[in-house]
Amino acid sequence: MKETWRTAKKAVVFFEVEILDAKTKDKLCFLDKVEPNATIGEIKSMFHKSHPQWYPARQSIRLDPKGKSLKDEDVLQHLPVGTTATFYFRDLGAQISWVTVFLTEYTGPLVIYLMFYFRVPFIYAPKYDFTTSKHWVVHLACMCHSFHYVKRLLETLFVHRFSHGTMPLRNIFKNCTYYWGFAAWMAYYINHPLYTPPSKYTCTYFCQIGNFSIHVALRNLRPPGSKTRKIPYPTKNPFTWIFLLVSCPNYTYELGSWLGFTLMTQCLPVAFFTLVGFIQMTVWAKGKHRSYLKEFRDYPPLRSPILPFIL
Repeated sequence: MKETWRTAKKAVVFFEVEILDAKTKDKLCFLDKVEPNATIGEIKSMFHKSHPQWYPARQSIRLDPKGKSLKDEDVLQHLPVGTTATFYFRDLGAQISWVTVFLTEYTGPLVIYLMFYFRVPFIYAPKYDFTTSKHWVVHLACMCHSFHYVKRLLETLFVHRFSHGTMPLRNIFKNCTYYWGFAAWMAYYINHPLYTPPSKYTCTYFCQIGNFSIHVALRNLRPPGSKTRKIPYPTKNPFTWIFLLVSCPNYTYELGSWLGFTLMTQCLPVAFFTLVGFIQMTVWAKGKHRSYLKEFRDYPPLRSPILPFIL
């Protein structure tokens, strides 16, 4: 029995892994005696030891210089390589966690809007410092806007599960410019002392609840610590039944909430923010829809990316 175990142990074939620069083809690292069941994530950690400036999150390991990045969970012996494997490395640049980006980009609009709402000094004329609007739609708009971003912050902390832990550091500046800039532009006009409200009001809470319901449903599809992707289906929650018609109902509800906010305030900056947001969400929704169709052969054919039967 012992002899059999020793023979089986000797039969293990180790891999040799060389990592080349994807641009110059220069050899960056050579790893000897890598176990066949090693993952790409583990190889990244080994590579990091010899090149501390490239931590695993900023590494892109590929089979081809111009190919797609391999997943961290890919196993060496299951890849189309021989016992001497050649991989290509690309530097993704400085990375930052998704949680940090979301918390930063969502905290900004919440604080900025409230600064305009309370009319802190140096925004409007001195005689309006810390005064309150007489129009209740201004207060309702503040509640809706604050609720939206408080909900996003809580979802970031307690609901979302990210398939990728980080994103490029430059994204935080781009995202914050978008969210913070539009928040200031909208808040300036809605909370202006000379603002005149529309004659009819509407609210966005219905779509906010729908958006939250979708985020919870998507969260429940992915067990903690897993990157498994599944087809989302409607649950017992009526707000999720829209999954029957669209692939990304979280964006559909998001659009609905900002359309409601636009109608409530009838403010041009809000309408422009809604339009820009709709264009960006459509791009994201189409990309995710294509990904679903490519990954799942039994994906429901009636679904549209973001708007039922239209888009």
